[in-house]
Amino acid sequence: MEIAQLSQALDEIFDGAIVYHGYTDYLRDYEVVVYVTADPRTDIPPAYLRYLFTYCVAAEVQTALSPEIWRCSLDERLTDREIGPDLDGFVWAVRWQPLYPGAEVVADSERARSWADKIGIPFHEVRLAMNAHALTLVFSALDVTEVGEGYAPFTVTEDD
Repeated sequence: MEIAQLSQALDEIFDGAIVYHGYTDYLRDYEVVVYVTADPRTDIPPAYLRYLFTYCVAAEVQTALSPEIWRCSLDERLTDREIGPDLDGFVWAVRWQPLYPGAEVVADSERARSWADKIGIPFHEVRLAMNAHALTLVFSALDVTEVGEGYAPFTVTEDD
């Protein structure tokens, strides 16, 4: 994937709602599920998009919240959709976060170059900044697909 294509794919989800992120159940690839909407006047329907970062060799998640916000957000009731919004602190119960200020490709990433040299395929590094988390990924390719509402990345069967 070319850098320009990767940048464009990331720009298309700017300010979308990140509803899930984590490694796939087979543990190689990292997925980010984004709910995207357009101006209602465009007649473009909202959609859930799965951004699958393949051959993901590094996924680092850090808090984007200050220690002061964390201090006033420890109350367990902030994880409850019914109670949380009436309390002071970061309301964890919303269960999504905006991709804002956005996502960017790390230009001339030494980490990506090092992995490319070791494995023999291209690698990229991206940073996704959200209101609760900052996510950095090092991966080889990106596959974007639409998934349905209620998409669940993990399903547990009786055999598991």
